Amino acid sequence: MSRPQTSTAILGPGGPFERGLEGYEHRPEQLRMAEAVERVLEHEGVLLVEAGTGTGKTLAYLVPAVLSGRKVIVSTGTRALQDQIVERDLPLLAELTGLGIRAASMKGLSNYVCRRRLAESVAAGGYGDPHLEVVRRWVETAERGDRAELAVVPENAPVWMDVTSSSETRIGQRCEHYEACFVTRMREDAEAAQIVVVNHHLFFADLALRASGGGSVLPEHDAVVFDEAHGIEEVATTFFGLRVSSTQIVSLVRDARRTLASAGLLDRAGRGEADGMLAEVEQRASIFFGALPVERGDAELRIPLDASLFDGPIGRDLIALDTALDALASYARGVAAVGEPVLALARRTDSLRDDLDRVVHGVGNTHVAWCQASRRSVALGASPIDLSELLREHLFYRERGVVLASATLTTDGDFSFIRRRLGLDFPCEELAVSSPFDFGRQAALYLPRDLPDPRDALYRDRAAREIERLVRLTRGGAFVLCTSVKAMRQLAEAGRMAFEWPVLVQGDAPKAALLSRFRRAHDAVLYATASFWEGVDVPGDALRLVVIDRLPFEVPTDPVVAARSRRMRDDGVDPFDVYQVPAAALALKQGFGRLVRTRRDHGIVAVLDRRIVTRGYGRRFVETLPPASRCLSFAEVEAFWREAADGRQPAAAPPEDLR
Repeated sequence: MSRPQTSTAILGPGGPFERGLEGYEHRPEQLRMAEAVERVLEHEGVLLVEAGTGTGKTLAYLVPAVLSGRKVIVSTGTRALQDQIVERDLPLLAELTGLGIRAASMKGLSNYVCRRRLAESVAAGGYGDPHLEVVRRWVETAERGDRAELAVVPENAPVWMDVTSSSETRIGQRCEHYEACFVTRMREDAEAAQIVVVNHHLFFADLALRASGGGSVLPEHDAVVFDEAHGIEEVATTFFGLRVSSTQIVSLVRDARRTLASAGLLDRAGRGEADGMLAEVEQRASIFFGALPVERGDAELRIPLDASLFDGPIGRDLIALDTALDALASYARGVAAVGEPVLALARRTDSLRDDLDRVVHGVGNTHVAWCQASRRSVALGASPIDLSELLREHLFYRERGVVLASATLTTDGDFSFIRRRLGLDFPCEELAVSSPFDFGRQAALYLPRDLPDPRDALYRDRAAREIERLVRLTRGGAFVLCTSVKAMRQLAEAGRMAFEWPVLVQGDAPKAALLSRFRRAHDAVLYATASFWEGVDVPGDALRLVVIDRLPFEVPTDPVVAARSRRMRDDGVDPFDVYQVPAAALALKQGFGRLVRTRRDHGIVAVLDRRIVTRGYGRRFVETLPPASRCLSFAEVEAFWREAADGRQPAAAPPEDLR
């Protein structure tokens, strides 16, 4: 087979995709994007590209990346998209074109079983975990050691915490399992590949490591493509910040017991020197984290961490915890001759002490400190207020070619918001290509005026009744996307009482299981929060209604949001106008994007927040969304639904809807 040398030759008229896939239609929008990616990979620089749903953006960057001959990192927002690229898109491209594509997938260390930690867990008896033996038998024949390959063990099973790898537990070439290590093999495969597919979390973990002079995880490369690039600021904020949690202490103690037991340093009766030190760390951590003034429960809200908090009793609790950790680290260094894992334990403990000290005593005026509680953990952290300089220095000025692609990058008709957030204050190529979908025919945007303000006490009951009307109109097949866990549970409770259709609620089962049930049921109603606003793909008739409870503004009292807003006000900029509204508009655009995934999808998106039609800034939200049919009354929604139902076609996605 001849080898086409341009993306247009492959994806365009008469190309191998058109010849090889029945029903394939080339899309001019996809070809424009592919040509822009080709230019950046050839001439270097930065490309911002917004490609509407259905454009086929994944192939629009994969094809030029492969043809470039350069080593390209592709970074995705979700592991699901990462797996899709490696397991479906690249093999399809290779099959249709005859191109020899060398590709590899790299995930975070916690996705891979660590042979040393597994052996230590087995030797320690596994703490009675019923899944340990299943994992042990599987590892004997596993090729990649990726826990996603072992479907019979749930992804949230406790065993994974004990047997997977991490930067804290990995000891490198000094490990006796180094040659057979799954992480070693992953890195070797990535070194040999031309296309390396990662996710944003791994990419920015590597970037932060390089920035600190601590080495690297990813192989050296010529260019990087970010898919779902709208999410990279949030991920970068995590990895250029600090976080210490009670769960980390629990994990440290658990791993220390196993490591010291393997080295013969624990008393079987639990009364030895090491036993006492570990018990002291546990006790001091419980007292310290238990005393922090966090809002406990499901909200997981961050609150500001004031340094004066540590002037009193909590400060003494902190000193006691630090002293206990110091004793453990000193002990481990003193007996390190018994093996590298014990020395790694000392380094890990020292690192945790250092992070805790930096969070509590400050990391300068570039970061804001906070504390947070969830159902299972309490955490302290420090996050960067402004990432623009960090990203310019460590990403955009160092990479020879960067593509930032997403279905949602523009607000107010341009890229200025995302450019400000990411520090792109230099010339970049910009391209916005619209979706090929006919949103005016396929989707209705319902904006009711007669609901109370979301902050009104009457809002919840009225919103629940409006949701009931909409769900009964479509006979299920609905996502109800909420901006808080509290609202989700209240509305879900009302839904359970009102509907004869299955009601699914985020948190009742793993995300993948909920989505699988939703797709199979065809008439289910799924209540969810932020993690379902993006990266969730339900093409076809199973999803025909998306309800959004309120405009997704970030919590203004969140320490990071508040600090960024203060910084803008100090610079003479209105944070509501240039930060909070555009950020919320992009989030709303993501929520809207759950509905129409193929040319044959039809449905309704309802935003139950009257501010979108009564406040001046509401226009900016509406103009950011795709051009759906506007409905301001329920009668108009009913009319749209009847017309759509009359013309609705089978829900199977045609080949032209390839990502």
